[in-house]
Amino acid sequence: MATLVNLQINQPKYIDIDTDLRLRKFDGKFDFALNWYKDGEDAELYDIDKLERMYNYLDNKGELYFIEVKTENEYIPIGDVTFWKEDMPIVIGDKDYRGKGIGYKVINALIQRAKILGYDEIYVNKIYSYNAASQKTFEKAGFRKYKENKNGYSYILKLK
Repeated sequence: MATLVNLQINQPKYIDIDTDLRLRKFDGKFDFALNWYKDGEDAELYDIDKLERMYNYLDNKGELYFIEVKTENEYIPIGDVTFWKEDMPIVIGDKDYRGKGIGYKVINALIQRAKILGYDEIYVNKIYSYNAASQKTFEKAGFRKYKENKNGYSYILKLK
């Protein structure tokens, strides 16, 4: 099983969002996430090596979490999110959980984390123009477009 661990980032092991939803700090295990990245335009480009490189990059860049939902007595990962001041890439990888407001709840939890950390503003580097659902979710959470870039938009949320 492929594993990665970044000990440089001091982040909470869990962020409880509600009784059935939490963020769990990346622990280096990610094989289960490969199917999430075989769904979409870049499906043929993702293999376990590319996934490992992606998670290594994200883990070194910010606070990397798996999004977990509680089913009966255990939590299962359904997506991932990475948080740092300059970006917040989020994926709800399990199709069964898309369109249920989970992304919005995760974004709001990380907005609260940004406030705790004393950030004046946070950014989303790029949301593709074809990803209307993601644009709508970030805008609902208070983010505003501030720059158009190739194939998408950058967003900002002023916290102070």
